[in-house]
Amino acid sequence: MARQLQKYDCLVIGGGHNGLIAAAYLARAGRSVGVLERRPVLGGCSVTEELWPGYRVSTAAYVISLFLPEIISDLRLGDHQLKILPRQPSSYTPLPDGRSLLMGSDREATLGQIARFSARDATAFPEYEAMLERVARVLEPMLEKPAPNPLPLPQDWRKRGVTERLRELGRCWPLYRMAGELGADLPEAIELLTGAARPILERWFESEVLRATLATDAIIGAFAPPSAPGTAYVLLHHVMGRAGGARGIWGYVQGGMGGLAEALERVCHELQVTIHREAPVVRILTDQGRVRGVQLEDGSVFEAPVVASSIDAHQTFRRLCEPGVLPADFLRAIDRIDYNSASAKVNLALAEPPCFRADPSEGIAPHHHGTMHIGPSLDYIERAYDDAKYGNPSREPVLEMTMASAGDPSLAPAGKHVMSIFVQYAPYTLADGADWETETEAFGDRCIAQLARYAPNVPGAIEHRQVLSPPDLERIYGLTGGHIMQGAMDLNHLFFLRPAPGWADHRTPLGGLYLCGAASHPGGGVIGACGRNAAEAILRD
Repeated sequence: MARQLQKYDCLVIGGGHNGLIAAAYLARAGRSVGVLERRPVLGGCSVTEELWPGYRVSTAAYVISLFLPEIISDLRLGDHQLKILPRQPSSYTPLPDGRSLLMGSDREATLGQIARFSARDATAFPEYEAMLERVARVLEPMLEKPAPNPLPLPQDWRKRGVTERLRELGRCWPLYRMAGELGADLPEAIELLTGAARPILERWFESEVLRATLATDAIIGAFAPPSAPGTAYVLLHHVMGRAGGARGIWGYVQGGMGGLAEALERVCHELQVTIHREAPVVRILTDQGRVRGVQLEDGSVFEAPVVASSIDAHQTFRRLCEPGVLPADFLRAIDRIDYNSASAKVNLALAEPPCFRADPSEGIAPHHHGTMHIGPSLDYIERAYDDAKYGNPSREPVLEMTMASAGDPSLAPAGKHVMSIFVQYAPYTLADGADWETETEAFGDRCIAQLARYAPNVPGAIEHRQVLSPPDLERIYGLTGGHIMQGAMDLNHLFFLRPAPGWADHRTPLGGLYLCGAASHPGGGVIGACGRNAAEAILRD
């Protein structure tokens, strides 16, 4: 039976972190807001789920850093039980020869670790970090506000009056001023925005283990090797966050990543946002070029003059919008978005922590608190990509592992642990007619076997396992192609080009329809800026 018609000032499609943030800001401004979430659990990819009795797992996203401190302050998320636990140490890379590299916020300890491989690199590393800090400090404000539209686009793409065009030109001035603030760092900033990570890392450092450890930040979520243009920006994107207490410090959300969604839900309830779970939207309803609401799978109609979509651009415009309501030029631009994904996720319940050959330990050791990398060299990462390039899951995959229960015992039964493994590369489309329905568990076996070469106790310690292929990520979380960033993060998909040229300000050709998720500027990651900036655009209109 269809539910009763309901009316709101604003509707938000998707109860991920960006959708909840947009809803909170809109309600804080006095609007009546309804959130429509397809799943029974809120958070989108930032969820905690009890997959097995006593084990609470961050099934998709697993660490936080990029989240804007301003949002934490504006919405008083700390008062609503959001607590971020910094990783310390932050990074651990074991090597096949029994050595390892452990890095963290303790500067002297980190430099001592690097010096075991290269005294030159230990000298260069603070200079490298200082350079990234200078560039990030200048570029970071661009994440916190809508991107300007500086291109002289055809008038029939988007009608803008003289006043609006002048306003856009005025918003371009900070870009020019920003370039001036970079000073002597401008060439390196341009390379970070447009170039490949590998030549940058090879120019700065000589030790393979340090290069490879840093390169993992350049490929997360990207179907690209570190030698590909665009990966340098992904590297920079991952060092700009401050949610862990300082720029570049990543952390865990207490209670798992769903702790963020729970805090946002408390804020929304306080602001009288109505949240509808298990409410899948099947159609955005329109009338004469404007939205008038949405229709759910059960036939219910929710009316509102404003609809903000936090799901990706393909899902929003191709699946939910009626044919003919959007301009053909706009749809062609949307169809050019790159959703090629090569990411998989393995979640484990462990009877004991991994015991690495390089650093044998009983119980929790310092390296279990950070991200543990299996990927000892740049060439190793490149070879893993080479397999995927031809449609084959990596024979020796790159593994990025976190064990949040090392610092948050509430996530697992006493003495036991949960481990998240983010895996690359696992192409969405497999070669030779292979299918992920038959390949998923075999690929999971391959990931565990690779880890066992470094930590041989792991296979025997596994009590439960979940393997999520790219099609699984698409089916469960609504991510087209399984792409965790809602579309590629290379230069032609960033800033004023995201999601399409001329439409980087969260608005769309359909009056009253806005994008408030990672499909819009500034893109993927648990940032929150997409939701906040979209709410600002809606309120300005």
